[in-house]
Amino acid sequence: MRSSENKILVTGSNGQLGSELRDLEKEFNNFEFVFVNRSSMPLNDPDSILKVLSKEQPNYIINAAAYTAVDKAEDEKETAFLINDEAVDIISKWCALNKSRLIHISTDYVFDGTSSSPVKEDDVTNPINTYGASKLAGEKKVTQNCNEYMIFRTSWVYSRYGNNFVKTMCKLMENRDKISVVSDQIGSSTYAKDLAKAVLQIIASNNWKTGIYNYSNEGQISWYDFAVEIQKIMKFDCKVNKILTKDFPTKAKRPSFSLLDKSKIKETFGLEVPKWDYSLKQMLNKNI
Repeated sequence: MRSSENKILVTGSNGQLGSELRDLEKEFNNFEFVFVNRSSMPLNDPDSILKVLSKEQPNYIINAAAYTAVDKAEDEKETAFLINDEAVDIISKWCALNKSRLIHISTDYVFDGTSSSPVKEDDVTNPINTYGASKLAGEKKVTQNCNEYMIFRTSWVYSRYGNNFVKTMCKLMENRDKISVVSDQIGSSTYAKDLAKAVLQIIASNNWKTGIYNYSNEGQISWYDFAVEIQKIMKFDCKVNKILTKDFPTKAKRPSFSLLDKSKIKETFGLEVPKWDYSLKQMLNKNI
């Protein structure tokens, strides 16, 4: 028996999105929240997943947990697929059997980055690294197993919690006279708080529309543009130089263009999506 008709279980509760969802709990007090992390519900342990879900009996699951170490995933393929694919298979099958709704967080890395215009939800997927492949495999499990799901593809996520580009840039700029940042990878950043708020507003609206949705902040930038704005807001005395992807080799390939088209989520749910620089200011003003 469910103790509540409005119980939301959040996985990855110590991550960037999970932490922002926890902060918003008081604003959405019509819901009962259960937050689980890798120690209370390890995603590499199927029995543990099923045990927690059958104990909690949530009406909604927000699957914010993932294996996100993009370069490391090239060496740890099995682990990446275990968490991003096999665990999602278990969770989505449980949702189908128990008539629960699933919100699953995915990534722009399911695309190959060869588009010249903002990527839409129904564009062809073609991941170019293990992380993207494992996340796409998880998406497919959700769409195969569930009737009541929403997949949110997002990009360049940052928050005052966890490790991310913004916090890394702040540390580097504080301690160095100059840094070099890639200027030929284009997309848009996502403030995890904005995404968390959008997810909860959609659940609270009771306007459930199964499907895949893109969500990132408005605007088109490169990692270099992102770094320059951080430097400007924080007034760091550090020169930011442009560098090309070919001059900064990484183990995993990155999409060169993964700007997400947000038309569908805005039209379906009437969402206002903040501009990337506005949200960046909001986060940095919180004293990271």
